[in-house]
Amino acid sequence: MDGISTGPDLDDPRWTVAERVAGAALRRFPADLLAVAVHGPLAHGDDDGGGDSEVGLLLVTYRPGTGPQPATRRVDGVLVDLTVTGAEDYLRQARTIGPLWPLTADRYVATRGLHDPTGWLRTLRDEHLARLARARPAEFSTAARQAWYRGSAAHARAARLAEWYETDQALLMLGEARLAAATVAGLMSRTYFRDPGDAVRRTGLAGADMTEVGAVLRRQADELAARGRPVDGTVDDLLDG
Repeated sequence: MDGISTGPDLDDPRWTVAERVAGAALRRFPADLLAVAVHGPLAHGDDDGGGDSEVGLLLVTYRPGTGPQPATRRVDGVLVDLTVTGAEDYLRQARTIGPLWPLTADRYVATRGLHDPTGWLRTLRDEHLARLARARPAEFSTAARQAWYRGSAAHARAARLAEWYETDQALLMLGEARLAAATVAGLMSRTYFRDPGDAVRRTGLAGADMTEVGAVLRRQADELAARGRPVDGTVDDLLDG
């Protein structure tokens, strides 16, 4: 089908939709698209196959700003999240160790190509793995500290909202704090996750309450201090970065 590789499960409607979208994109933008790939649960091929998860579709263009626009739509009952990115921009992201690394790394190493005539997806994976091999411990600690600040702020906000009986908002902020704490754990152990749900499940934070999340954040603050730089600092520390 238009040079597109076939998904492993022809009975899964998500693969059918993914291949239809990929085929249509290649017909409409043949000169722009370098590679098309699936990422997320469908790319791993070991979810329950029930069709409940979305299709994460990556369209890589030769030049930034070309091809279709990024979009999210439901197609034949299947939610499709379309990411469109220039090849060099995406490679640059793959070489970055930042506070969201545990939630983005899976896209660099576990994509399943639908159209990749030049082997670009292999280059993407190799570039990311090479960057990890060169990364110093301090880089992960710095990124973890940034994620910790986000988690601490969300937890404090959740606690205040709970005191004001703003229960729905408090739960939303608590969810942000859980995810940030899970991200910190991933950075400190160099572990990446498939998605936010996988992150909180694998770190034991999925059902953590306000007190438990606070305790996790305090332990993480102690560990970050032990790694050479506490989360608290002076004005000079702030201005010096």
